[in-house]
Amino acid sequence: MKKIFLILSFSLLFFMTYSQVGIGTLTPVASAQLDVNSETKGLLPPRMTLVQRNAIVAPVAGLQIWCSNCGNSGETQVYNGNQWTNMIGGVAASLPVAGVPICSNVWTNKNLDVAFYRNGDPIPKVTDPVAWAALTTGAYCYYNNDSSSYAAIYGKLYNWYALNDPRAVAPSGWHIPNSGDIQLLTLCTTGGGLKSSGTTLWVSPNDGATNSTGFTALPGGSRGSQGIFYDIKYWAYFWGATETTSTTASYFMLSYNDALIMTNGGFFKKNGFSIRCVKD
Repeated sequence: MKKIFLILSFSLLFFMTYSQVGIGTLTPVASAQLDVNSETKGLLPPRMTLVQRNAIVAPVAGLQIWCSNCGNSGETQVYNGNQWTNMIGGVAASLPVAGVPICSNVWTNKNLDVAFYRNGDPIPKVTDPVAWAALTTGAYCYYNNDSSSYAAIYGKLYNWYALNDPRAVAPSGWHIPNSGDIQLLTLCTTGGGLKSSGTTLWVSPNDGATNSTGFTALPGGSRGSQGIFYDIKYWAYFWGATETTSTTASYFMLSYNDALIMTNGGFFKKNGFSIRCVKD
């Protein structure tokens, strides 16, 4: 009798027919394996931090979680078989983007390090120098194609076509600095105020470096228009969004041997530079 009572009690909560499960309903819809019906309660997916999410071994397409510390206030995320996305298919938020106020703008204080456009499409990673030199579409690489040595510190190098793509490389709520943003930066501070101090990451003497703004510029070097790498630890090159000619675009750069912000002319769009973003 006890066993029969338990079965009958359980059936009040769960009704199964043809392997379907209904919770709060005796008639789960035909197209649903699980049909949850409630007017007072919701469906709660597993809650975890970004670190815990990233520790999931071999996630399968369709896996869903709530990332409690992703973005500004947490986010429901779904694995699409290639990457984690938000509920509308865009790139899933990671930790909130950190920024520092400089004059009337807020700038990111780390080099951009994303491998997907904002809508979730991958940005091609191009290592071959000949292929890089032929590009007229977006791509990224690591300095010297060596992610183990450079990725964690300097982030990625992007050609200008990547940042000009309408799918957007900047995180939501941020944009690539235009010529006006860069001009304001040059009027507001010096290269020394932008550069991280010391000579651990910069080649000596790292003149004038105080990092008084908190911008923490790092000398990530560049990839030339012919695919050759230059200037790691010597120069920090940052893209601007403004086109200057059909083949060049705005930029600003900082050097190990002075405290200036250099912005003259434009650089070839095929070059690979670091990216900092400005809050919308």
